Amino acid sequence: MKIALIEPLRVPDSYIEELAKSITDLGHEFVYYNEKTTDADELYERSKDAEIVMIANNPYPAEVIDRLETTKLINVAFTGVDHVDQQAAAAKGIQIANASGYSNTAVPELAIGLVLNLYRDIVQGDADTRKGEDFKAPFQGREIKGKTVGILGTGNLGIKTAELFKAFGANLIGYNRSEKEAAKNLGLEYKSLEEVMAESDIISIHLPNTDETKGIISRQLMESMKEDAILINVARGPIVDNEALAELLNNAAIGGAGIDVYDMEPPLPNDYPLIHTKNSVLTPHIAYLTDEAMVDRANIVFDNAVKYLEGTPQNIVEL
Repeated sequence: MKIALIEPLRVPDSYIEELAKSITDLGHEFVYYNEKTTDADELYERSKDAEIVMIANNPYPAEVIDRLETTKLINVAFTGVDHVDQQAAAAKGIQIANASGYSNTAVPELAIGLVLNLYRDIVQGDADTRKGEDFKAPFQGREIKGKTVGILGTGNLGIKTAELFKAFGANLIGYNRSEKEAAKNLGLEYKSLEEVMAESDIISIHLPNTDETKGIISRQLMESMKEDAILINVARGPIVDNEALAELLNNAAIGGAGIDVYDMEPPLPNDYPLIHTKNSVLTPHIAYLTDEAMVDRANIVFDNAVKYLEGTPQNIVEL
C-alpha cells in the first residue's frame, strides 16, 4: 500500500522519517509532503494514489474526496474531524481515524491559563508594570478556589480540565449527554445545560462540533449566566453564538471570556465581533499546540496507520 502524509505535523522531518520506518519496514510505500497547501487540486494530487491519506487540521473538502479512487482511510492527526467532509467520505466508503488523546494536557492547561489571566489580569499587569513611574494602582483579582466550575462536555478533555480545577479547590458541576464515572469520582455533579450555565462562576466548554452542538451556547443561555461569570471556549467556535457573546461582553452582562476558537480559523476578519470586546482574552487556536502534544499526535497517527495496515484499525470515527 501507499501511505501519504500530505501536510507537516510540526515535528522535525527527522522524526517523521523515524516514525515512517514502522510503515516501510512492513513493505509499504510512504510519501511525505512537508509544505502545507489548501489548493484542492494539489491536495488531490498528493492523495490520489494513496490507500491511507494522513492529514492534520488542514481542511479536506468534498471536492477532493469525491475524486479519490484508491483511498480507504483518512488518518487525521487531530482530535476533531469536522474539517473533513464526513458525508463525502462515507459516500465513498472511506473510513476516518483521529488522534484522540494527544492534547489531553495541552488543552486543559490553556483553559486554566485563560481563567488565571481573566481573574488576575496578567497581561494588563505586565503592561502596567512596564509603565515605570507612571504606574497608578494594582488590579485586585479573584481566586479559583471555592468557585463553581461548569464543565460542558465530560469526555477526556473535559475530565482532565475538571481535574485541574479540582486541584485549585473549585466545586465541579457538569453537562454531558451521558454521565461518566470518572467525572463523578472527581466529585462532579451532573446537571442540565441550563442549570450549569446559570449556576457556574466559570464555564469551560469541551463539547465536539456536531450538528447537535452547533450554536448550543445560545444568547438565551449566556444571558442566564451570573453577571460576574466567565466563559472559556477551547473546544470549537461554532458551538457558541459568538456575536451574542461579543454583545454581552461589551455590555458587561457577563464577567469575561477566554476564547481560543472562532467561527473560522485565524487570522480573523478585522470586523469579527470578538476582536473588539472588553474583558476578554483571545488566543489564535493554540490550545492543542505544544511541543509535547505535537510529538504525541505524530506517534498516534503513525500508530493508527500501522494498526490499519495490520488489520486492526483503531481510533475510527463513527460517521
